Amino acid sequence: MAKPTGKSKQELIQAAMQCLVDKGIANFTLKLVASYASVTQGTIYYHFRTKEQVLLEIIKFICEDSWGKLLANDQFTISVALESVKSRYENDVFYHKLLIALVVLGFNNRLIKEQLGQVLTNENDSLLIGLKKIWKLSPIEGVSLTTWSIFFNALIDGIAIQLITCEKFPLDTFYKELEKILNTIHQLDN
Repeated sequence: MAKPTGKSKQELIQAAMQCLVDKGIANFTLKLVASYASVTQGTIYYHFRTKEQVLLEIIKFICEDSWGKLLANDQFTISVALESVKSRYENDVFYHKLLIALVVLGFNNRLIKEQLGQVLTNENDSLLIGLKKIWKLSPIEGVSLTTWSIFFNALIDGIAIQLITCEKFPLDTFYKELEKILNTIHQLDN
């Protein structure tokens, strides 16, 4: 197995993301990733055992990067959070197409299923941290902030499915009205 070149794992993930955006999931190969990163295939295999592992690392990177930036923002608000979520729909809903493809692979692959489960758990935990910045307590008695975080995460992923499959999905209108709903709920907390 080739020793790694001067490229970091992070640089390889960035190259893999660009490859995925340019070529799509169906044409995505480790050989193409190596070409995009200007390294040998052996270098890719040194860091990643399979194509699926690269795809999981891309998902993890996107989640960690977006939540890290979002939670570091001292001005965390519902509007800021929703803008961050909408940004995941860039590049023809790249993130969610990848997530859904990995979910399907996880149906028959326990390791992928477990790793995706951990990604979703991390997202729920990050969302919980964000909710605690906005809400002191749950706006509805008997509904925990943990449940709210899971609900919102599932809502966003569900909207992505509609965006992917419904050609004329009213994304901007939906998010404008979702913001009104969330602000109304937020006012119940005050």
